[in-house]
Formats: sequence, structure tokens, C-alpha cells
Amino acid sequence: MTVRVVVADDQELVRAGFSMILDAQPDIDVVAEAGDGAEAVAAVREHQPDVLLLDIRMPTMDGIEAAGIVCAESDCRVLMLTTFDLDDYVYDALRAGASGFLLKDVRRADLVHGVRVVAAGESLLAPSITRKLIAEFTSRAAVRPVTLPATRLAALTAREQETLQMIARGLSNAEIAETMVVSEHTVKTHVSNVLTKLGLRDRVQAVIAAYETGLAVPGGPG
Repeated sequence: MTVRVVVADDQELVRAGFSMILDAQPDIDVVAEAGDGAEAVAAVREHQPDVLLLDIRMPTMDGIEAAGIVCAESDCRVLMLTTFDLDDYVYDALRAGASGFLLKDVRRADLVHGVRVVAAGESLLAPSITRKLIAEFTSRAAVRPVTLPATRLAALTAREQETLQMIARGLSNAEIAETMVVSEHTVKTHVSNVLTKLGLRDRVQAVIAAYETGLAVPGGPG
């Protein structure tokens, strides 16, 4: 199966370089390029790609706004590009629906791998990176209002809420299984139920939801 990709970056050389690398892969087809967020949204609407490789900071419409529109309108997975590790905008990008992020100085092999991972429906954030994000962004949680009603959690069973709490702590399925004393298959079922019932795309969105409903709190067990 060929992965269809749109590459969006306001720097032409960066955009062309990423496109060239991705297009050289036998299973990846760059169907369009875009120079800003508005062009990226238009390209996704026209070409219906599997993955949008999207710079966070762009003129006219930034990557965060574009990601929100694309994720709301389509099943296209969004992989954000950022200049600095844990960019100030990363939290907002993930909250908008992005499935992960890459640094702009990413190695060729990691760029290709990242696109394939996101296209397969996974988030490009290993548990260790999730923990790093949690540490960075929950440190600001005191000044961020709870933006999702806790009543959303009523759809989850007690076991599923417990699973969501552990996801928010950055635990892998194997670690959750060990903690709950259940099989990894059972954990996968719980995770799937959490994502489905809350209408979330992946584990990254689950982390955001856990904090924004108040189920997980900064300084909680971890």
C-alpha cells in the first residue's frame, strides 16, 4: 500500500528536501506541497492524503490551526515539524489532533520511519517521549483551565479510567499490564475502548484528555 503525503513548510528548500527524501521511497508518494497552513488545508481537501507533514510555524495560517481543521475534516494523520525539542507550540499541536512531531533536523531514515508509523495509525511518541512531554506541559497546568468536562469520563468503566490514568503517566501496554495484573491483550482492549468511547485518535490524545478532564493531575503518582 502506498502512503500518500502532503508536505507543508514555508521554507522552500526544506519542503523540497523532505519531499525528495519521501518520494524516493517505493511505498511513499508525495502528492502535493504547500507553503503555508491555508495551502496545506486546501491540498488535503483536494488530494486526500494519508499523512500531512506540517510545519508548526508558518505565515497566513500556522500549523496548529491547519492541524485542527485537517483533523476535524478528515482521517488524514498529521505529523508536525518543529525546530526545537519540546517547542512551546507542541502541546497545542497535539491537542489540535496531531499524531506526533519530528525535529526539522531529523535524520533521513527517521523522517521516513515517522511517516510510516503515523500512516499506520500509531502516534510518533514512545512512552519515554510521552513522559518528557508530560513533565514539560503539566508544569504549566496550574495556569491552564480544565477545558474538557469530566462528565466525558462517565462513558468509561472503572478499569478503563484506570487505564487512561496510566496512559497519562506514560506507561506502555506492558507496564500497564504488569501494574493491573492482567494480560497485555486485555490492556490493548481497554486502550481501544478508551479511544473509541472518548473519540480520540491515539494515546497522545488520551494523555491530553486525561489532564484536561482532571483525571490526571500534575504531581500525581508516576
